[in-house]
Amino acid sequence: MSDSQPQQPSPPPRGGRGDGGGYGPARGPAGGPAAGGSEATTLLLAGARLTDGRTVDVRLGGGRIQEVAAPGSLPARLPARLPARLPARATSAAPAARVDLTGYLLLPAPAEPHAHGDTALTADAGGPVSYGADEVQRRATESALLQLGHGATAVRSHVRIGDAHGLGPMEAVLQARRSLRGLADLTTVAVPRLLTGIAGAAGRAMLRDAVKMGASVIGGCPDLDPDPAGYLRTVLELAAEQGCPVDLHTDGDDPARLTRLAAMARDLRPGVTVGPCGGLSRLPLDVAGRAADALAAAGVGVTCLPQGDCAALERRDLRTAPVRLLRSAGVRVAAGSGALRDAGNPVGRGDPLEAAYLLASQGGLRPAEAYESVSAAAREAMGLPEVRVEAGFPAELLAVRGDRIAGVLSLAYSRIVIHRGRVVARTSAVREYCDSAVAVALDLPRQGRTEPGP
Repeated sequence: MSDSQPQQPSPPPRGGRGDGGGYGPARGPAGGPAAGGSEATTLLLAGARLTDGRTVDVRLGGGRIQEVAAPGSLPARLPARLPARLPARATSAAPAARVDLTGYLLLPAPAEPHAHGDTALTADAGGPVSYGADEVQRRATESALLQLGHGATAVRSHVRIGDAHGLGPMEAVLQARRSLRGLADLTTVAVPRLLTGIAGAAGRAMLRDAVKMGASVIGGCPDLDPDPAGYLRTVLELAAEQGCPVDLHTDGDDPARLTRLAAMARDLRPGVTVGPCGGLSRLPLDVAGRAADALAAAGVGVTCLPQGDCAALERRDLRTAPVRLLRSAGVRVAAGSGALRDAGNPVGRGDPLEAAYLLASQGGLRPAEAYESVSAAAREAMGLPEVRVEAGFPAELLAVRGDRIAGVLSLAYSRIVIHRGRVVARTSAVREYCDSAVAVALDLPRQGRTEPGP
């Protein structure tokens, strides 16, 4: 099975509200091992470079990092008796599959905290967008695989419910989630249009139904409701009732509304995230600073979209949230891709490393801080376990050709993506130059010819 083809395993069990689900080995059809591997199979990543400059070998097994050691020091086969810190189920003596990561930087995998799988890939529709179940499932699956190819092993997709389509798009994206099991973790945010007054009664009922169906997060767009404060109150009350986190769309240009949200969200657990908050950048610095302080005090995170707003806000505003101001106030700032070739951004790439690149090149963040916004901060925003390239942590990893984060964000061509301890996507790029004196003098890669050409 190629990496671009989704599997068709049994649906995951319902359990907790964390976006990513458990981190045990992925299971395949009929409860058997996931395609392409088994619980006992180990993977040896050889010669990987870490951000601290070390070159190491990394052994993975059981969906986790088992050991990080000097190159060549890990045996090709697991010993019969493992150190006590390793799980008992990883005691197989089978040979480990080996991936040579010489020339690659090994990083915690990024996550995508703000996607729109139901509307992705519709920019060239040439007419009304179809919301038939098959079409929405295809778009959600294809877009998640594109994002996986870029390195995002977990994707949070905001899905509109209500209006003429009811819960159909949500059902289709949940089906895409099941088909992607073992390749990527896809979770959903239910996004109703209206929630207040008589007109919002249907939306409130539908939001409860969406959670029962399997939506992990409650979302919405308070800016578009006639009563934004009432909308916020309704969402937070339903989230507390259902035990769900909250992830809201807002431009953030109304500081009083953000402060009110912070006051109402202070005691909600799980947490609250808002975004993209580009409007904060249009406010006077002191006003934006006070709003940031209120968000930080309440533990409300912000997911910015450096590549531009998404279509959910029904506007085009290319400003990015003031990430340095928010970070200095103590707000957890994650970065998402937002629109992926839809009405919000017809050329969106869905690439977390592009979001990090823009934060480093235009947002004033250091390269390591920018990458953290699409990896550690994004995972925290999504309620996922922390990942480090250390023993015991989940084997959610991205290897990118390069030796430093700055170079990786600049020229992130070749990538190897690892989800739950196995390679699930691989992108290889080769750059060659024609035969010339300059290429020879600089020892650049050259296009070789076996026969004379024109």
